[in-house]
Amino acid sequence: MNDLISKVEKLKNTSILVVGDVGLDEYVMGKVHRISPEAPVPIVEVSDEDVRLGLSANVTQNITSLGGKTILVSVVGADEAAESLKKLLVKQKVNIEYLVVDKERPTTRKLRVMSGQYHLVRVDYERRKYLSDSIQQKLLTSVEQALTKCDAIILQDYAKGVLSETTIQSIIAIAKKAKKSVFVDPHRTTPAHYYRGATLLKPNQEEAMLLAGRALDDIRGISSQINEVGAELMKKIGVEKIVITRGKDGVSLFENGTSKLIPTYARAVFDVTGAGDTMIAALAMSSMAGLSLEDSCLIANHAAGVVVGKVGCVPCSIDELIESIQTLT
Repeated sequence: MNDLISKVEKLKNTSILVVGDVGLDEYVMGKVHRISPEAPVPIVEVSDEDVRLGLSANVTQNITSLGGKTILVSVVGADEAAESLKKLLVKQKVNIEYLVVDKERPTTRKLRVMSGQYHLVRVDYERRKYLSDSIQQKLLTSVEQALTKCDAIILQDYAKGVLSETTIQSIIAIAKKAKKSVFVDPHRTTPAHYYRGATLLKPNQEEAMLLAGRALDDIRGISSQINEVGAELMKKIGVEKIVITRGKDGVSLFENGTSKLIPTYARAVFDVTGAGDTMIAALAMSSMAGLSLEDSCLIANHAAGVVVGKVGCVPCSIDELIESIQTLT
């Protein structure tokens, strides 16, 4: 335990570039006491409202919360939401000088109406489309410039259009030229070959099944198939390492032809929103701090276990991470 805690301190020496879809998470919270007489829907008596960093922005705030440094490269609109997003990022000590503005694209917003820990409805304000050639080139130029200040790249794919096949492959080529690692948090609808050549892929078990070309009907048998799925993905995509998150069943890691299961460390699960963001942030930081894949997964699993005990996209602090290791290891 003490050995793992001493390794956590090394996370403070890392600097990670995050590239991907970005947005705001907006929350309207209140209590429900009755059903509307106008329609069969609950009436929420609003008690609080909040705006938080979402999508790739949540990855960046996890990095700074864990003591590291980060630069965010993404595309935002020329709108009020973009300004709110930038203010929140600056507050979290995230470098935003490489953000690209697209006047034709609104900044993504997700509005969640909640009663206690329960989501009643989510309203999305967004435009899902790939970038124009000119905006894509600005994004790639930003990546190339920002990477000189970072140890590695995280590609955070939410399938909103920032990460097309051309964009992903161009970024991986830039990283290889600079001899920097690329960590990918994939999306279930993105073809697996888009990520070819990355250093590490971190799908959840459903994403792993889909990326490997298997039917989700087989998900109940994932435990017996997990080694096959991991091996197939490594061969199919040509990545060096794969980490498959499996909820309460832990994490399966694949490296150098071997596989291993790491247990999960969630104390209580209230909301899984953002857990994957925390996981990829801690994985990349730990790896760049020189830790083994197993130790990196242990640390990342503790960090993810902290955030599922909260509601919404809330990062894990380094103090919370250390407390989790002390309490649960």
